[in-house]
Amino acid sequence: MKIGITYNYPPSQKYGVMAREIEKVLKEEGYEVILIPVSENFLEKIKDVDMIFNLYTYGKETRQVLIPSLCDILNIPYTGSNTYAHAICLNKTFTKIILQYYKIPTPNFFLVYPEEDIPENINLSFPLFVKPNREGNGQGIRKESLVRNMEELKEAIYFIHKEFREEALVEEFIEGKEISVGFIGNNEDFEILPFLEIDFSELPEGVERFYSGKVKEEFGENTRYFCPARLSEKIEKEIRDIAIKIFKYFNLRDYARIDIRVRDDKIYVLDVNSLPLLIPNYSAIIKMAEARSYSYKDLILKIINSARKRSE
Repeated sequence: MKIGITYNYPPSQKYGVMAREIEKVLKEEGYEVILIPVSENFLEKIKDVDMIFNLYTYGKETRQVLIPSLCDILNIPYTGSNTYAHAICLNKTFTKIILQYYKIPTPNFFLVYPEEDIPENINLSFPLFVKPNREGNGQGIRKESLVRNMEELKEAIYFIHKEFREEALVEEFIEGKEISVGFIGNNEDFEILPFLEIDFSELPEGVERFYSGKVKEEFGENTRYFCPARLSEKIEKEIRDIAIKIFKYFNLRDYARIDIRVRDDKIYVLDVNSLPLLIPNYSAIIKMAEARSYSYKDLILKIINSARKRSE
Protein backbone atom coordinates (compact mmCIF):
# COMPACT_ATOMS: atom_id res chain seq x y z
CA MET A 1 0.00 0.00 0.00
CA LYS A 2 1.36 3.41 -0.99
CA ILE A 3 0.72 6.25 1.45
CA GLY A 4 1.27 9.92 0.71
CA ILE A 5 1.93 12.32 3.59
CA THR A 6 0.63 15.79 2.75
CA TYR A 7 2.14 18.63 4.77
CA ASN A 8 2.81 22.36 4.82
CA TYR A 9 5.30 23.87 2.38
CA PRO A 10 7.67 25.35 3.19
CA PRO A 11 7.57 23.41 6.46
CA SER A 12 8.62 24.87 9.78
CA GLN A 13 11.16 22.84 11.72
CA LYS A 14 8.44 21.20 13.83
CA TYR A 15 6.32 20.34 10.78
CA GLY A 16 9.32 18.89 9.02
CA VAL A 17 10.11 16.68 12.01
CA MET A 18 6.47 15.55 12.21
CA ALA A 19 6.31 14.54 8.53
CA ARG A 20 9.64 12.68 8.66
CA GLU A 21 8.79 10.84 11.89
CA ILE A 22 5.46 9.64 10.48
CA GLU A 23 7.23 8.61 7.29
CA LYS A 24 9.70 6.57 9.37
CA VAL A 25 6.92 4.84 11.33
CA LEU A 26 4.99 3.85 8.21
CA LYS A 27 8.08 2.62 6.36
CA GLU A 28 9.00 0.44 9.34
CA GLU A 29 5.57 -1.18 8.99
CA GLY A 30 6.22 -2.01 5.35
CA TYR A 31 4.25 0.77 3.70
CA GLU A 32 5.57 2.51 0.61
CA VAL A 33 5.62 6.18 1.61
CA ILE A 34 5.99 9.40 -0.34
CA LEU A 35 6.24 12.87 1.20
CA ILE A 36 3.98 15.35 -0.60
CA PRO A 37 4.55 18.98 0.32
CA VAL A 38 1.54 21.01 -0.79
CA SER A 39 3.27 23.04 -3.48
CA GLU A 40 2.86 23.51 -7.24
CA ASN A 41 2.81 19.88 -8.41
CA PHE A 42 1.31 18.16 -5.38
CA LEU A 43 -1.95 17.36 -7.16
CA GLU A 44 -0.21 15.00 -9.57
CA LYS A 45 1.50 13.24 -6.69
CA ILE A 46 -1.62 12.57 -4.64
CA LYS A 47 -3.24 10.85 -7.63
CA ASP A 48 -0.55 8.18 -7.40
CA VAL A 49 -1.18 6.94 -3.83
CA ASP A 50 -3.62 4.55 -2.17
CA MET A 51 -4.16 6.70 0.94
CA ILE A 52 -3.25 10.14 2.27
CA PHE A 53 -1.97 10.81 5.78
CA ASN A 54 -3.10 14.43 5.99
CA LEU A 55 -1.05 16.96 7.98
CA TYR A 56 -1.79 20.04 5.85
CA THR A 57 -2.83 23.13 7.86
CA TYR A 58 -1.67 26.14 5.79
CA GLY A 59 -3.78 28.68 3.97
CA LYS A 60 -6.60 30.94 5.07
CA GLU A 61 -10.08 29.99 3.90
CA THR A 62 -8.85 26.60 2.61
CA ARG A 63 -6.86 25.63 5.68
CA GLN A 64 -7.54 21.98 6.65
CA VAL A 65 -10.30 21.56 4.06
CA LEU A 66 -8.18 21.49 0.89
CA ILE A 67 -6.81 17.95 1.11
CA PRO A 68 -10.04 16.25 2.31
CA SER A 69 -11.98 17.97 -0.49
CA LEU A 70 -9.53 16.87 -3.17
CA CYS A 71 -9.35 13.34 -1.79
CA ASP A 72 -13.14 13.07 -1.81
CA ILE A 73 -13.23 14.21 -5.45
CA LEU A 74 -10.45 11.78 -6.43
CA ASN A 75 -11.84 8.97 -4.26
CA ILE A 76 -8.63 8.65 -2.23
CA PRO A 77 -8.98 7.55 1.42
CA TYR A 78 -7.37 9.87 3.96
CA THR A 79 -6.78 10.22 7.68
CA GLY A 80 -8.79 12.56 9.86
CA SER A 81 -12.12 14.31 9.62
CA ASN A 82 -13.91 15.31 6.45
CA THR A 83 -14.26 18.74 4.88
CA TYR A 84 -17.37 19.94 6.63
CA ALA A 85 -16.14 18.86 10.08
CA HIS A 86 -12.94 20.84 9.54
CA ALA A 87 -14.87 23.82 8.16
CA ILE A 88 -17.07 23.95 11.26
CA CYS A 89 -14.21 23.52 13.72
CA LEU A 90 -12.10 26.17 11.99
CA ASN A 91 -14.82 28.72 12.73
CA LYS A 92 -14.91 29.09 16.51
CA THR A 93 -18.29 30.82 16.44
CA PHE A 94 -19.88 28.02 14.40
CA THR A 95 -18.39 25.59 16.89
CA LYS A 96 -19.88 27.47 19.84
CA ILE A 97 -23.30 27.75 18.21
CA ILE A 98 -23.41 23.98 17.71
CA LEU A 99 -22.24 23.42 21.29
CA GLN A 100 -25.02 25.68 22.53
CA TYR A 101 -27.60 23.86 20.39
CA TYR A 102 -26.68 20.57 22.06
CA LYS A 103 -26.61 22.26 25.49
CA ILE A 104 -22.88 21.70 25.91
CA PRO A 105 -21.49 24.53 28.08
CA THR A 106 -19.16 27.04 26.40
CA PRO A 107 -18.23 30.59 27.49
CA ASN A 108 -20.72 33.29 26.52
CA PHE A 109 -19.53 35.35 23.56
CA PHE A 110 -20.11 37.91 20.85
CA LEU A 111 -18.46 38.59 17.50
CA VAL A 112 -17.10 41.85 16.08
CA TYR A 113 -16.48 42.03 12.34
CA PRO A 114 -13.97 44.45 10.77
CA GLU A 115 -15.47 47.92 10.30
CA GLU A 116 -18.10 47.14 12.96
CA ASP A 117 -18.36 48.81 16.36
CA ILE A 118 -18.47 46.98 19.65
CA PRO A 119 -22.12 46.45 20.67
CA GLU A 120 -23.32 49.08 23.14
CA ASN A 121 -24.61 46.46 25.55
CA ILE A 122 -22.24 43.50 25.51
CA ASN A 123 -24.03 41.64 28.34
CA LEU A 124 -20.74 40.12 29.50
CA SER A 125 -18.62 40.94 32.54
CA PHE A 126 -14.90 41.59 32.48
CA PRO A 127 -12.41 39.98 32.28
CA LEU A 128 -12.98 38.95 28.67
CA PHE A 129 -10.84 37.07 26.18
CA VAL A 130 -10.33 38.19 22.57
CA LYS A 131 -9.05 35.96 19.77
CA PRO A 132 -9.30 35.50 16.00
CA ASN A 133 -12.41 33.60 15.01
CA ARG A 134 -10.76 31.48 12.31
CA GLU A 135 -7.17 30.75 13.35
CA GLY A 136 -5.49 27.82 15.09
CA ASN A 137 -2.32 26.76 16.92
CA GLY A 138 -2.33 29.78 19.21
CA GLN A 139 -2.35 32.33 16.38
CA GLY A 140 -3.35 35.73 17.73
CA ILE A 141 -3.36 34.54 21.35
CA ARG A 142 -1.13 36.82 23.43
CA LYS A 143 -0.94 38.45 26.83
CA GLU A 144 -3.14 41.32 25.62
CA SER A 145 -5.90 38.86 24.64
CA LEU A 146 -7.09 38.97 28.25
CA VAL A 147 -8.85 42.31 28.72
CA ARG A 148 -10.17 43.93 31.89
CA ASN A 149 -11.83 47.10 30.67
CA MET A 150 -13.40 48.66 27.59
CA GLU A 151 -10.20 50.40 26.45
CA GLU A 152 -8.24 47.11 26.48
CA LEU A 153 -11.15 45.42 24.70
CA LYS A 154 -11.09 47.97 21.88
CA GLU A 155 -7.32 47.60 21.48
CA ALA A 156 -7.49 43.79 21.41
CA ILE A 157 -10.26 43.79 18.80
CA TYR A 158 -8.34 46.32 16.69
CA PHE A 159 -5.29 44.04 16.78
CA ILE A 160 -7.30 41.07 15.46
CA HIS A 161 -8.87 43.13 12.69
CA LYS A 162 -5.55 44.62 11.64
CA GLU A 163 -3.35 41.50 11.86
CA PHE A 164 -5.78 38.85 10.62
CA ARG A 165 -8.39 40.81 8.64
CA GLU A 166 -11.16 38.74 10.15
CA GLU A 167 -13.77 38.91 12.86
CA ALA A 168 -12.75 39.03 16.54
CA LEU A 169 -14.34 36.53 18.92
CA VAL A 170 -14.91 37.99 22.40
CA GLU A 171 -15.86 35.58 25.16
CA GLU A 172 -16.08 35.33 28.91
CA PHE A 173 -12.69 34.43 30.38
CA ILE A 174 -12.85 31.24 32.41
CA GLU A 175 -10.36 31.25 35.26
CA GLY A 176 -9.74 27.61 36.11
CA LYS A 177 -8.01 24.37 35.19
CA GLU A 178 -7.06 23.98 31.54
CA ILE A 179 -7.79 20.47 30.26
CA SER A 180 -7.20 18.82 26.89
CA VAL A 181 -9.14 15.74 25.81
CA GLY A 182 -7.83 13.52 23.03
CA PHE A 183 -9.60 10.87 20.94
CA ILE A 184 -8.40 8.17 18.61
CA GLY A 185 -10.39 5.70 16.52
CA ASN A 186 -13.99 5.36 15.38
CA ASN A 187 -17.03 3.30 16.31
CA GLU A 188 -15.95 0.12 18.12
CA ASP A 189 -12.30 1.27 18.19
CA PHE A 190 -13.16 4.68 19.64
CA GLU A 191 -10.95 5.60 22.59
CA ILE A 192 -10.65 8.62 24.86
CA LEU A 193 -7.10 9.14 26.07
CA PRO A 194 -6.19 10.20 29.62
CA PHE A 195 -7.05 13.87 30.13
CA LEU A 196 -4.16 16.31 30.09
CA GLU A 197 -4.05 19.15 32.64
CA ILE A 198 -1.88 22.14 31.69
CA ASP A 199 -0.59 23.94 34.79
CA PHE A 200 0.72 27.51 34.39
CA SER A 201 1.40 28.16 38.08
CA GLU A 202 5.21 27.99 37.76
CA LEU A 203 5.55 30.43 34.87
CA PRO A 204 7.66 33.52 35.63
CA GLU A 205 5.89 36.53 37.14
CA GLY A 206 4.28 38.70 34.50
CA VAL A 207 3.79 35.88 31.98
CA GLU A 208 0.19 35.15 31.00
CA ARG A 209 -1.46 32.13 32.64
CA PHE A 210 -2.96 30.67 29.47
CA TYR A 211 -1.71 28.91 26.34
CA SER A 212 -0.58 31.84 24.22
CA GLY A 213 1.83 31.43 21.34
CA LYS A 214 4.57 32.87 23.56
CA VAL A 215 3.92 30.41 26.38
CA LYS A 216 3.90 27.48 23.94
CA GLU A 217 7.17 28.45 22.29
CA GLU A 218 9.19 30.12 25.06
CA PHE A 219 8.01 28.66 28.37
CA GLY A 220 7.46 24.98 27.68
CA GLU A 221 9.96 24.04 30.38
CA ASN A 222 8.08 26.14 32.96
CA THR A 223 4.71 24.66 32.04
CA ARG A 224 3.71 21.60 34.04
CA TYR A 225 1.59 18.80 32.65
CA PHE A 226 -0.46 16.31 34.64
CA CYS A 227 -1.74 13.30 32.77
CA PRO A 228 -4.10 12.03 33.93
CA ALA A 229 -5.45 15.39 35.04
CA ARG A 230 -6.15 16.11 38.71
CA LEU A 231 -9.94 15.91 38.59
CA SER A 232 -12.66 14.31 40.66
CA GLU A 233 -14.36 11.18 39.35
CA LYS A 234 -17.56 13.17 38.91
CA ILE A 235 -15.93 15.83 36.71
CA GLU A 236 -14.00 13.17 34.76
CA LYS A 237 -17.26 11.41 33.93
CA GLU A 238 -18.96 14.67 32.92
CA ILE A 239 -16.05 15.59 30.64
CA ARG A 240 -16.06 12.10 29.14
CA ASP A 241 -19.80 12.32 28.41
CA ILE A 242 -19.36 15.75 26.79
CA ALA A 243 -16.40 14.54 24.74
CA ILE A 244 -18.34 11.58 23.35
CA LYS A 245 -21.19 13.87 22.31
CA ILE A 246 -18.80 16.28 20.58
CA PHE A 247 -17.03 13.51 18.67
CA LYS A 248 -20.43 12.30 17.44
CA TYR A 249 -22.18 15.62 16.76
CA PHE A 250 -19.19 17.15 14.94
CA ASN A 251 -18.62 13.98 12.91
CA LEU A 252 -14.96 13.82 13.96
CA ARG A 253 -12.87 10.92 12.69
CA ASP A 254 -9.69 8.99 13.55
CA TYR A 255 -8.26 11.53 16.01
CA ALA A 256 -9.14 14.92 17.46
CA ARG A 257 -8.74 17.12 20.52
CA ILE A 258 -11.02 19.24 22.68
CA ASP A 259 -9.85 22.11 24.90
CA ILE A 260 -11.76 22.67 28.14
CA ARG A 261 -11.57 24.80 31.25
CA VAL A 262 -13.05 23.75 34.60
CA ARG A 263 -14.14 26.45 37.06
CA ASP A 264 -15.83 25.60 40.36
CA ASP A 265 -16.61 22.10 39.07
CA LYS A 266 -18.33 23.53 36.00
CA ILE A 267 -17.05 22.54 32.57
CA TYR A 268 -16.65 24.97 29.66
CA VAL A 269 -15.65 23.80 26.17
CA LEU A 270 -13.29 26.35 24.62
CA ASP A 271 -12.39 24.79 21.28
CA VAL A 272 -12.70 21.68 19.12
CA ASN A 273 -9.60 20.79 17.10
CA SER A 274 -10.38 18.43 14.24
CA LEU A 275 -6.74 18.19 13.07
CA PRO A 276 -4.39 18.39 16.08
CA LEU A 277 -0.67 18.44 15.46
CA LEU A 278 1.29 15.21 15.91
CA ILE A 279 4.69 16.71 16.68
CA PRO A 280 6.87 14.35 18.81
CA ASN A 281 7.69 15.62 22.32
CA TYR A 282 5.48 18.68 21.79
CA SER A 283 1.83 18.07 20.92
CA ALA A 284 -0.79 17.58 23.63
CA ILE A 285 -2.25 14.44 22.06
CA ILE A 286 1.22 12.84 22.11
CA LYS A 287 1.47 13.46 25.87
CA MET A 288 -1.98 11.91 26.35
CA ALA A 289 -1.05 8.84 24.30
CA GLU A 290 2.15 8.37 26.30
CA ALA A 291 0.11 8.39 29.52
CA ARG A 292 -1.72 5.36 28.12
CA SER A 293 1.71 3.77 27.39
CA TYR A 294 1.35 4.29 23.66
CA SER A 295 4.57 5.14 21.88
CA TYR A 296 4.60 7.66 19.05
CA LYS A 297 4.64 4.71 16.66
CA ASP A 298 1.62 3.16 18.40
CA LEU A 299 -0.38 6.36 18.02
CA ILE A 300 0.44 6.84 14.33
CA LEU A 301 -0.44 3.23 13.53
CA LYS A 302 -3.72 3.51 15.42
CA ILE A 303 -4.62 6.57 13.32
CA ILE A 304 -3.71 4.95 9.99
CA ASN A 305 -5.44 1.68 10.92
CA SER A 306 -8.55 3.59 11.97
CA ALA A 307 -8.63 5.40 8.62
CA ARG A 308 -8.05 2.18 6.69
CA LYS A 309 -10.81 0.32 8.50
CA ARG A 310 -13.22 3.23 7.98
CA SER A 311 -12.52 3.32 4.23
CA GLU A 312 -12.82 -0.42 3.57
